[in-house]
Amino acid sequence: MGDRDLKIRTKQFAHECVKISLQFPKTKLGLHFQGQLIRCSTSVAANYRAACIAQTKKGFISKLSIVIEEVDESNFWLVFAKDENILPNSDSLKALIQEIFISSRKTAQKNDETQLINH
Repeated sequence: MGDRDLKIRTKQFAHECVKISLQFPKTKLGLHFQGQLIRCSTSVAANYRAACIAQTKKGFISKLSIVIEEVDESNFWLVFAKDENILPNSDSLKALIQEIFISSRKTAQKNDETQLINH
């Protein structure tokens, strides 16, 4: 999968997380979860784009590491919202969590390949 494909997928991932977060109740807890999920999921897309234009391999690897961290945090907030019954355990939620793991694995693999090239 090329950089362009992952740019599209990470952007779509961010859009889906935003849509889900807007379904959270307007309670103090719901608004907190909403803000956290929007922040980390949009960071996935933004940092992947930044990685693609990094000026050095070290910068590229650093940005990919941030992408992986933000994907993991997005997963945390989605699962925690489900556990708190703020978000129902729907098929779309399951698909989104699955997408998180697929994207994270592909990013990690790309990160590993880049490290091997540099050694």
